[in-house]
Amino acid sequence: MNLLRGQSPQRNPSFLLPVDISAPMDNSLHFMICVITTMLLLRESSQAGATRSDDAVNKGTGSRGPEEALPTLTVTTILEDPYMMVRRAELEGYCMDLLKALAAMLHFSYKVKVVGDGQYGAIASNGNWTGMIGEILTQEADLAVAPLTVTSAREEVVSFTTPFLQTGIGILLRKDTVSQEMSFFHFLSPFSKETWTGLLFAYVLTCFCLFLVARLSPCEWNEPKNEENHFTFLNSLWFGAGALALQGVSPRPKALSLRVIAAVWCLFAIALLAAYVANLTVLLGAGTEQLPVQTFEDLVKQRNLEFGTLDGSSTFYFFKNSKNPIHQMIYEYMDKRRDHVLVKTYQEAVQRVMESNYAFIGESISQDLAAARHCNLIRAPEVIGARGFGIATAQASPWTKKLSIAVLKLRESGDLDYLRNKWWESSCLHRSRDRWSPLQPQALGGLFLTLAIGLALGVIAAVAELSNKSRLAAGHVKKSCCSVFTEEICTRLRIKANPRPSQEPPGRASA
Repeated sequence: MNLLRGQSPQRNPSFLLPVDISAPMDNSLHFMICVITTMLLLRESSQAGATRSDDAVNKGTGSRGPEEALPTLTVTTILEDPYMMVRRAELEGYCMDLLKALAAMLHFSYKVKVVGDGQYGAIASNGNWTGMIGEILTQEADLAVAPLTVTSAREEVVSFTTPFLQTGIGILLRKDTVSQEMSFFHFLSPFSKETWTGLLFAYVLTCFCLFLVARLSPCEWNEPKNEENHFTFLNSLWFGAGALALQGVSPRPKALSLRVIAAVWCLFAIALLAAYVANLTVLLGAGTEQLPVQTFEDLVKQRNLEFGTLDGSSTFYFFKNSKNPIHQMIYEYMDKRRDHVLVKTYQEAVQRVMESNYAFIGESISQDLAAARHCNLIRAPEVIGARGFGIATAQASPWTKKLSIAVLKLRESGDLDYLRNKWWESSCLHRSRDRWSPLQPQALGGLFLTLAIGLALGVIAAVAELSNKSRLAAGHVKKSCCSVFTEEICTRLRIKANPRPSQEPPGRASA
């Protein structure tokens, strides 16, 4: 029992010792498990982060993938200001902005190339097409985005979209080449011939009304048999001319009816002189007379200017195919002098107009831009051959209809107008005075109408005054008012009246 008791105390420490040591071992085991677990969690989180980053990369690649998968179209164009220009080694211009807008709407990418031969597109001597049309036919390009005119010949070999710009054929001139010396009667230029004719008629009519009313009105001429009427026809002409010169002349009107006519005529003269002075100021400030070359007929008749167009352009073939005699004369002139009057590029044409006696026949919308940017250039008023610029595609191309619809949407939204205003903006526009024209009668229609009303009122007032006097005289002589009124008119107008029994001398009547 003692041994057992002695051993039991010895066993107890040995039993307790393992228990005391196992507690730290459990802690370290837990610690190691925690460390391992933490490492595993960190590894999983890093793998998850890597997976997310890979997913993000894959998503980014996927977002770029559709762009890379978009159809890529080859676009041919031609360098022409402001449609397509090279600035800072990049292409920009109206057509470039239009192409970007279409690509954004229809989801395609593009590669732009400048046409190799620098031509728009025409049939060569060997029967092949040149320029941008030729590149579409040879499948070197899918689209032609440029100021390319839609014509029937081109429409037979390629397809065109709805026109994105409307234009016509005009004449570009230099101002000093078409200006003339002021004529001897340059002072008549502010008014047109019709206006001068109307003014002369109004002057004569007013003076005649003055003469007539002065004779009819008893307030102006009380006793026709005894006194003299100062408003003869010559004096009336002098009075009217004095009012036109803003000068008071005699004789001066006394009757109300005559004063109404005089006042209306003076008002007419003041307004007319104001319009004349204003238009003459604009004419003299412009520094040039009205253009002698306003139409294509004027261009053919003159001999001072050479004229031509772009070689192989639609404008050239327009005159070639036209049945108009004037157009045929223009074509024959250009065809005979092909090497001398036809130009290769639009820039060459503008430069030649500025440096020589040369008139360029081309697209009016491009000429408007040239006249706006070069203040010494001007476009003649006449524009013929309304046409449009369209995007050319290969025949049966699925892009033709899509592009046409997109162009219509851009037009309806106002984007095409915005692009037009953006690229056609110029500092010369506010200084342009070449749109001056003589004042037409329509512009003075209200003034002539006022004068006519005034003359009518004056005549009516004179008749009323004479009727009033005739009525009073008829009461004294006991005659009818109409007979007295007729006698007064005949007396004042120096008309011999038919003798009446009532007008016989009293002695004879009593006998």
